[in-house]
Amino acid sequence: MVMKWLFSLRLQEDNLFLRAVIQEEPFNAQSETAKIKDFSDKIGGIVTFLGVVRDLNEGNEVQSLFLEHYPGMTERQLEEIARAACDRWNVLAISIIHRIGSLHPNDEIVFVGVGSEHRAEAFMACEYIMDYLKTNAAFWKKEQSVNGSRWLVTRDNDLKAANRWISDSVSPDNEAEY
Repeated sequence: MVMKWLFSLRLQEDNLFLRAVIQEEPFNAQSETAKIKDFSDKIGGIVTFLGVVRDLNEGNEVQSLFLEHYPGMTERQLEEIARAACDRWNVLAISIIHRIGSLHPNDEIVFVGVGSEHRAEAFMACEYIMDYLKTNAAFWKKEQSVNGSRWLVTRDNDLKAANRWISDSVSPDNEAEY
């Protein structure tokens, strides 16, 4: 199988590994996690998030999900989100993979992996990245169900999750110990 990347950014600078990919093809989460682990012996914790297509959304049986993005803009947004996480926490490696195209229930949509010296920073950076991917990255999702198709909108809970980072109410000092 030939992997088709629509966008791929890989930077290694100042002991930072940053990878952001937009692609149609499936990815291997275990392989992606290994790339983070292999980047530096200083990494003491890796946190990953794997998003998958649900079979049920808001009471509707999901048959498929079609994802689109805004070429040029979305790539910049992924890099900005990753760099903002790096500026906020002491992370050594970030990998973001987001799929587009037609997906079905149980298909993997997104992978976010963060490696850092300590787990608390990796957890927070990973959560931050996901919160901003859900609200600030130019991806659009069209859901097909037995009741027809509809474009999905950002949920209020996702906006609230992203907004908590703006107020700086989440920090290593007031988060639960991991």
